[in-house]
Amino acid sequence: MVKKLLMGVGALALLPILFFGKDASSYFRTAKNNVRDAVKQEIPPEFEVSRVKGMVENLVPDIQQCMHVIAEQQVDIEHLQADIVRREDTLADQEKVLLSMSKDLENAQSQDIQYASRTYTSDEVARDLSHRFEKFKVAKEALERDRKILRAREKGLVANQKKLDNMLSAKQDLELQIVQLEARLKSIQAEEAVSELNFDDSQLAKAKAAIRELNKSLDVKERMLDVEGRFVGMIPTEDVRSVPEDLTVQIQDYLSRPTDKQPEELPAETPLALRAIGE
Repeated sequence: MVKKLLMGVGALALLPILFFGKDASSYFRTAKNNVRDAVKQEIPPEFEVSRVKGMVENLVPDIQQCMHVIAEQQVDIEHLQADIVRREDTLADQEKVLLSMSKDLENAQSQDIQYASRTYTSDEVARDLSHRFEKFKVAKEALERDRKILRAREKGLVANQKKLDNMLSAKQDLELQIVQLEARLKSIQAEEAVSELNFDDSQLAKAKAAIRELNKSLDVKERMLDVEGRFVGMIPTEDVRSVPEDLTVQIQDYLSRPTDKQPEELPAETPLALRAIGE
């Protein structure tokens, strides 16, 4: 079963080579780059800002480690400086002793020499002086080596302090850039929120159109009333015409007239409608 599975996987791996030939690797790289770019484009800016903030925060352990190394170097340098000063004082005293014993040995001329209430022969003093001189040279060489070590450590301390300053400055710059990015992101999001606010003004337009139509209709009605001589909204100054008392007599008299005769002129009190019939 496992053998068949491996054979199937191998066959699938060989298919691109069969289709694309020597260009299969370039197709793979192009596809990989396209997928990577597509995935990056789908990542929201907020996530990227958080990721960058995490990267900046990850600098803190390195900065703390650098500060710890610098502190250790400062302590080591201080101790080494104190040790060098002490040894320099010791060598200075030893140098004085060597010079004094050398002078005593020269002045003794094979006679005994006395130190600290004790008497020594010239040979004893010479052997002791030779031994002291060898130790002095070894101590002085060791002191010179430690001085070189001190200078190297001081250079290393200066370099690490400069490195720490650069790291702190870079961290501050990155933090400032992140703050600026967050401000820009919020500004862009606010602009996007405003641009995405779609106000449906169709109802407003319909209401305005209805008001315009209503005003137009009222204007037409007022215009018609003006044409008909009816002044709306004005105080009436004319008396209302009354109906004549002999209206029925006038009607009967008018209708009883022969049709071939000319119509008699109606009285002035006759209504306008009857005047039109008579004419």
